[in-house]
Amino acid sequence: MDDKTKTELEAAAFRRLIEHLRARDDVQNLDLMNLAGFCRNCLSNWFEDAAKAKGLAVSRDAARQHIYGMPYEEWKAKHQSGPTQKITPPQH
Repeated sequence: MDDKTKTELEAAAFRRLIEHLRARDDVQNLDLMNLAGFCRNCLSNWFEDAAKAKGLAVSRDAARQHIYGMPYEEWKAKHQSGPTQKITPPQH
């Protein structure tokens, strides 16, 4: 596979991940962090870092809006619930 095709496939997979996370607004960032070690904010930070590495000026707010599909404050008001509790299995 050539580099151009690989980049196109990686970009398509990333776009699909973003679409999936937008559709699953019931899943809290804290839950993602507990289970996967990253969240929507991590993705937006990585997006911002990649833009800056290319010499592009992308703000934190713009990067978050790209990932969330709306301004971050709006997403939080619509979808963010209180912190979830990490469940620890009982000790026997």
